Amino acid sequence: MSGNPLGNNGPTAGNSPPNAASSPLSSVGNGGGGPKSRMVPLGGGGVGGGLTLGGNGVGSASVGSNGSVSGNGSVVGGAAAAVAVGGAGVNVVSNVPLQNVPPQNSSANQDLASLFECPVCFDYVLPPILQCHAGHLVCSSCRPKLTCCPTCRGQLGGNIRNLAMEKVASTVMFPCRYQSSGCGTSLLHTEKLDHEETCEFRPYSCPCPGASCKWQGSLEQVMSHLMQVHKSITTLQGEDIVFLATDINLPGAVDWVMMQSCFGHHFMLVLEKQEKFDGHQQFFAIVQLIGTRKQAENFAYRLELNGHRRRLTWEATPRSIHEGVSSAILNSDCLVFDTSIAQLFADNGNLGINVTISMC
Repeated sequence: MSGNPLGNNGPTAGNSPPNAASSPLSSVGNGGGGPKSRMVPLGGGGVGGGLTLGGNGVGSASVGSNGSVSGNGSVVGGAAAAVAVGGAGVNVVSNVPLQNVPPQNSSANQDLASLFECPVCFDYVLPPILQCHAGHLVCSSCRPKLTCCPTCRGQLGGNIRNLAMEKVASTVMFPCRYQSSGCGTSLLHTEKLDHEETCEFRPYSCPCPGASCKWQGSLEQVMSHLMQVHKSITTLQGEDIVFLATDINLPGAVDWVMMQSCFGHHFMLVLEKQEKFDGHQQFFAIVQLIGTRKQAENFAYRLELNGHRRRLTWEATPRSIHEGVSSAILNSDCLVFDTSIAQLFADNGNLGINVTISMC
């Protein structure tokens, strides 16, 4: 079965073919040698005052006129501590070194973590921690955008480090920024950013390359988005399919995209052509799973180009759409070939690629 190019003068993103089926992502039945589809290019562009802690299970403390701290702190994560935040900075009195002793009491930990909330974006202020002249904190993302302290309206001053609060921060378990999306993980600040980069509750972006689509949502919403917005993408059923990338000789950067459904999952096949130096062109082909990284580890894919007494094959684990394909293409961690190789396997400017998905 074949689809039509997305436009009169070449590929353009987002237009439905004239003979689009009633189901936006239409299925194509198996034929001899596996289902076959014409893979239509989507378009150019490539992939392109002071504060005293106490009373709430944290500790009782008083602040003297000279900024010292006295009082009895309760046990917080094995360390008795009293913390006061004032104009002269933060003083910490403890029986045991606070560093690397995360609070074990959930309520106490939440109380401590709340001290690090940025008054502008309500994210957490993490080391290196800078303060204004009065000792107020603001996160590193908001600070460059401010001309005065959002709390006291005083001068932000130079880069005044609050070393005491940095030491306290090393004892606090901070919740993941995607807590509201369902992540229940809390981590030390040294581990927080790395976790959030790969957190499965991080919103998914539209997996279509070259379409400049800025959509974000949950994993469960991805297929619905593709069916409603990117209706021109064809879906084939089966673990062994063949698709045809049409008009591979088109100038400039072009992307071809197709969906494959098998084993109860959906896979997105991407063929991308990039313009290199001196007009040199390269093709990159890769498969990504509409699913999580953990789910992707259960599958393998094989891409194969066949010609007269020639064969070019690539086998790998599919990428999760959470990762995207940009880094894989940048590192050539996919099937890579240039124009001269493409012409060895092309037929009248169309390139057929055999795609096989298997379970590990």
